[in-house]
Amino acid sequence: MTSAPRRAPETGRRVWPVQDAKARFSELLAASLEQGPQILSKRGVEAAVLVRIEEWRRLCAAARPSFKELLQADEPRAEIPVPRRGARRRRSPAALAG
Repeated sequence: MTSAPRRAPETGRRVWPVQDAKARFSELLAASLEQGPQILSKRGVEAAVLVRIEEWRRLCAAARPSFKELLQADEPRAEIPVPRRGARRRRSPAALAG
């Protein structure tokens, strides 16, 4: 027999121990669809969250920067190798005039 459901202090949402989540998956899924994200814990430590697919897609899209944001970013997202250039050649003013 399980004790009363524990609630996450930050959100007040129910925390499902993994053994309860496995035994009552249909109820967990219904709660996720009706009440919002559901927190799962493993050995008393919050480990995962079950969310609606629409919420997951929204979060993924928000985490992906646009091309414009990548170009304007202060810090590079990847190292781009720039080949070394040869010695700079200068033409003398006389060579340009004639």
